[in-house]
Amino acid sequence: MANTLPPGPERFKQHLRKVGSGEHTSKGMSREESADALDLILRSEATPAQIGAFLIAHRIRRPEPQELTGMLDTYRNSGPALHTKPGQPMPVCFGMPFDGRTRTAPIYPLASLVLLACGQPVVLQGGNRMPPKYGVTAVDLFNILELNLSGLSLSSVQEGFNQNGFALIHQPDHFPIAEGLISYREELGKRPPVASLELMWTPHQGDHLLVSGFVHPPTESRAWEALKLAGETNLLTVKGLEGGTDLPIGRACITARVQNGVAERLILHPRDHGCHASDVEWSDEATWGSQALEALNNGGPLLAALRWNAGAYLWLTGQSDSLAEGIERAESVLEDGGALNVLDQLRRWRNDFSIR
Repeated sequence: MANTLPPGPERFKQHLRKVGSGEHTSKGMSREESADALDLILRSEATPAQIGAFLIAHRIRRPEPQELTGMLDTYRNSGPALHTKPGQPMPVCFGMPFDGRTRTAPIYPLASLVLLACGQPVVLQGGNRMPPKYGVTAVDLFNILELNLSGLSLSSVQEGFNQNGFALIHQPDHFPIAEGLISYREELGKRPPVASLELMWTPHQGDHLLVSGFVHPPTESRAWEALKLAGETNLLTVKGLEGGTDLPIGRACITARVQNGVAERLILHPRDHGCHASDVEWSDEATWGSQALEALNNGGPLLAALRWNAGAYLWLTGQSDSLAEGIERAESVLEDGGALNVLDQLRRWRNDFSIR
C-alpha cells in the first residue's frame, strides 16, 4: 500500500500550528500527533527552523498531559530497552535532569550502591554534560568513583543488569538520535519540553517503581496524568534537589506515591529520623570524590544525606517495612562496608569488559 502521509515538513506544519498560534488560538495536540511530532524531530524530518519554533512555542505554552504521553510513546518506540530477567526483583528507575547538577552535592550514585547492597536493582539514565546547565552527570560521578559506565553496548548493559542488578543508560551510547536535540538546547538557551519527558521516561520495560523529580507543582500534576495515560502504575514524584530525585535533608521532603492512578501525598521529615542538616553544596569533582568515599566508609559531610536517601528508598521500594527500619538498614550496610563491596564488584565487572 502506498504511503499516504504527507512529507515530514508538511506534516510538521500542522503540529506547529497547533502549539504556536498564540494564547487564544493554539490547541493541544493529541497523543498520536505529539508522538509523530517528536518522531519527526528525532529523525530530522522537520526542518531546523520548524524544530526551533516548535520547541520554544511548546515550552512557552507548556505541554499538556496527553502530549507528554505521546512523546513517551516515541521514546519507548525509538529508544533503548532494558528488561528484568526472571526471578530478579522489580527495579527502581530514577528520572533526573539530563543537564546535571551545579549547586548541591549529588547523593544518588552513593544511595544506588547502598540499595544494590540490599538486593534492590537500580536503573539510571543520562548523557554527557549538556546545556543549559552543563552540570555534573551520572557518568561523571561514577568516573570519579573509578567506575566507567560509558562506551558500553546496550547488550553489555543488559548483561550487567542481569548480573549485578544495576544499569546506566547513556544517551550518546544507547540513544544517539536523541543527541540531535542538544544543539537546540544550546541555541535556544532553555530546556525544551523534552526535558520534562526525560524525568518521566525510563528505558526499563516491565514492572518497576519509577521515581520522577520535579520543581514546580504543575509539573508534578502533569506527570501524574501523563504517566497514568502511559500505563505507569507505580510512581513516586519527588520535589528533590535541583529537580532531581535526591531527597533534601535541609527541609521536609515533598513526595507523592501514585499507584494505579491514585496519588497519596507523603511528607517526609529528616529531622524526625536524626538526618536533618544543611544540604551539602557542590564545589568540584575532587571534593565530591573525597566526600563520597568518606560517606561510603560511614563518615564525612555526605553521610546524613546518604543515610536519609538510602533509607527512604529502601522503604519506598518495599525492602524495609518502615522508614526508620530503612535508615537502620542503610546504616548497617555502611558500617559493614557493603556499599564499598558493591562498588568493587561493579569495577571488576567493568574491567572484565575492558579486557575482552
